[in-house]
Amino acid sequence: MRRYLAVGIDSYLCLLSVGLLVRSCLNSGGAGHAVALLVVQLVTLSFANQVLLTLAVRASAGKLIMGVRVIRLPDAGRPGFRLLVRRWLYGLLWLPRRPWHRLHGPAAGPDRAPGRPSEAPEDLAGVRQVRRSDLRAYRAALRGPTG
Repeated sequence: MRRYLAVGIDSYLCLLSVGLLVRSCLNSGGAGHAVALLVVQLVTLSFANQVLLTLAVRASAGKLIMGVRVIRLPDAGRPGFRLLVRRWLYGLLWLPRRPWHRLHGPAAGPDRAPGRPSEAPEDLAGVRQVRRSDLRAYRAALRGPTG
């Protein structure tokens, strides 16, 4: 549930920021130009939040608020720039089409059981979202007993 709330907070913050910038776009001349400026601003803010902020502090703004961190698989290390860009592009281009594919995909086939999703795995980009407390407990378990 934390992940979904973090995504909602990220989306809200991005749309709020772009909404505050709308005034500068409205006086730019022409509706097409204004829409293009808004899209560029939205994509830029999304990239800054999802890639650059995550690269710096292991979480986007919404994930920081919800106590979620992004880790690299399988070693739970800090994800690199390429992985974060791949994850951002995956979320930007593929995830919005998931409902469409689910509605128009085959209901069941010989290689797929009914009710089982046919989408790619959740960790397509090689990163995972975990709670900050779970990450601390994992690192403490790796260090072994102290004492």
